[in-house]
Amino acid sequence: MIGKLRGMVDSIDEDNVILDVAGVGYTVFCSSRTIAALPPVGEMAQLVIETHVREDHINLYGFPDSIERDWFRLLTNVQRVGNKMALTILGAYTPEQIAHAIMAKDTTAFSRISGVGPKLAERIVTELKDKVAKLPTSEFRVQSTESGKKKTAAASADNTTEDTISALVNLGYSRSEAYGAALKAKQNAGENANLDLLIRLSLKELVRG
Repeated sequence: MIGKLRGMVDSIDEDNVILDVAGVGYTVFCSSRTIAALPPVGEMAQLVIETHVREDHINLYGFPDSIERDWFRLLTNVQRVGNKMALTILGAYTPEQIAHAIMAKDTTAFSRISGVGPKLAERIVTELKDKVAKLPTSEFRVQSTESGKKKTAAASADNTTEDTISALVNLGYSRSEAYGAALKAKQNAGENANLDLLIRLSLKELVRG
């Protein structure tokens, strides 16, 4: 199996790049974000590769790093998310944004992606919500600290935090934005912070951007 390719960019198409590696041209399918970040034709590029072998073809999928490759694998485990759809999702959002949307249960974020309807968006969130925290490369993984293990931002929000998120959504913010701001506010304010304080701190986080 091919795990990595480094070669000269021979040509770039809408959804793939041909890398010339020692005179052999490899067609590698990539997300739109990865395509946009490639160097110009004639320059060197390196991609982490996921190789898919079937009876009728061998397809290579390229990623800037192993983090995005791991997310490709995770997304394709969701029912009705094929390789092409996984690349479309990775073209729309970074892995961090995808993880954030899943933990925030922000199905709207996925519904905005071409080809992803409400039912598929719900399936992505439902099937991956428990896997995001276990993904080794995810910023939401459970980490060990000197005081022992404690949950990171992937931890389920308590009732007060959830009420804060709902209030921010009602003010017009997306659920992903509200989720991130509310968790930061809770971390800064402490476990005993009331709803009013959390909303004020969350709004400051959102304004700060």
